[in-house]
Amino acid sequence: MASIPSRPAVHGALPAEPTQASRFGKARSAQSSALLEDYVELISDLLNDGGEARPTDIARRLGVAHATAIKTIGRLKREGLAVAKPYRGVFLTEAGETLAARVRARHRVVVDLLLAVGVPLEAAEADAEGIEHHVSDVTLAAFATFLKRGG
Repeated sequence: MASIPSRPAVHGALPAEPTQASRFGKARSAQSSALLEDYVELISDLLNDGGEARPTDIARRLGVAHATAIKTIGRLKREGLAVAKPYRGVFLTEAGETLAARVRARHRVVVDLLLAVGVPLEAAEADAEGIEHHVSDVTLAAFATFLKRGG
């Protein structure tokens, strides 16, 4: 009788159900907040660059339909992160500005880490867009410590 080869453990045993459920829950939560974070970061950048953030510009820069941008801006308003003024565009509240600054700082740390390990700039910027929303505060702090030590 031939033996069935055992599957090698990649990183140990399967985690306990509550642990695994918690990990997947965090990933889903990060995906949900990533959208808002991208919007507040972009709105902040547009306001700093040209003084206004119009829904049309937001939609074009995020590569979404105008209706999608309007819907998400409505969510930002409900969450207390933005206000919209007729004929003047979108502005961030204090909470929105705080979130945008936090997202921008997190993005910078992730990009700097990727650059430190040899990722080309364009790839580091693109990859950071996904990583920055999923990295925990603990991991982000470890990245920053690593970078301060000079890699």
